[in-house]
Amino acid sequence: MIIQPKTRGFICTTAHPEGCAKQIQQQIEYVKAQKNIEGPANVLVIGASTGYGLASRISAAFGAGANTIGVFFDKAAEGQRTASAGWYNSAAFEQQAAQLGLKSHSIVGDAFSDAIKEKTIELIKAEYGTVDLVVYSVASPRRTHPVTGETFSSVIKPVGTAYSNKTLNFHTGEVSMTTIEPASEEEVRQTIAVMGGEDWRMWIDQLQAAGVLADGATTVAYSYIGPEITHPIYRDGTIGQAKHDLEQTAIQLNDRLSTQGGRAFVSVNKALVTQSSSAIPVVPLYISALYEVMKEKGLHENCIEQMYRLFSEHLYSGDEATADGGCLIRIDDWEMREDVQTEVMKRWDELTTDNAGELADLEGYRQDFFNLFGFRTEGVDYEADIDPNVDIPNMY
Repeated sequence: MIIQPKTRGFICTTAHPEGCAKQIQQQIEYVKAQKNIEGPANVLVIGASTGYGLASRISAAFGAGANTIGVFFDKAAEGQRTASAGWYNSAAFEQQAAQLGLKSHSIVGDAFSDAIKEKTIELIKAEYGTVDLVVYSVASPRRTHPVTGETFSSVIKPVGTAYSNKTLNFHTGEVSMTTIEPASEEEVRQTIAVMGGEDWRMWIDQLQAAGVLADGATTVAYSYIGPEITHPIYRDGTIGQAKHDLEQTAIQLNDRLSTQGGRAFVSVNKALVTQSSSAIPVVPLYISALYEVMKEKGLHENCIEQMYRLFSEHLYSGDEATADGGCLIRIDDWEMREDVQTEVMKRWDELTTDNAGELADLEGYRQDFFNLFGFRTEGVDYEADIDPNVDIPNMY
């Protein structure tokens, strides 16, 4: 079939296998061109098929020569429906890892479930012995609790009062005002249950109990803080409440793991175009302005550049990781530089539909968005007939 992008709001309902594979190859080539990382041996990445989780797996495997297990919830192609981008990404990763002689396995299923945790532990025991790095990078709108059976749904809302500000339709370039009503206490509770630290803690609990978490192991989860302009909808909103819970979990896990030489961190990452960030009102306009400023200053990083820097300069630099506020690693340091934020906020005040193409990097945002799904990739013939059915090697 000929696969073209089909968008619905902030998601793309199709993905291109060759485009995804080429982008994985580009990320791998970037990491292989950098200095080797003296890092982990066996790595478990929970949420490994897109974004920061995928970039973490690539950095560990091709930067440190690590064996990796990727856990993710993606769908294979079916009839005229393509597979999800994460499926194609993971297939390409497994193929590239095999060519380099790296051991790797992929597990497809609900990471929140006990069944997938047990299956992962079974694999570690059979093939790896122990894991010495656990990356937690799960992004999901819903979670069913494995003990109570309750299903929670997350929302993206402010807390306390309604919030109004500019937002962007990145497809059309229209800048408009939006108002988001505040979340209820129940919505806050459910968002924390989905996006907070409980499932991360459950993973570490079960890995430890099974004896497959190595002494001295590191675990890291991902978060975002951002500037004051996004705080009402992010840091001080429902998502921020969940991220605060995640950060408190890191402190608790660090206290526990440190008794055996281990560590737990939350890496505060830069704002980037992801399937998750595209869904948050206000944020796409901020990211577009940020891209323009950081590219002008030569400071822009994409996912793989961020994760390579996290691994090489913080987690495995040979020195103690620089943690701020307990267990936070601030890999968003370039984004939050005073000169960057001053210029972004100056542009923010001036941004309209008429000047958004000049003051913000709309094309860069669109490019990154379509890249998430394997489109607009250089060297790919999107008019060619292609089989959407791709197998993932080493699927356990």
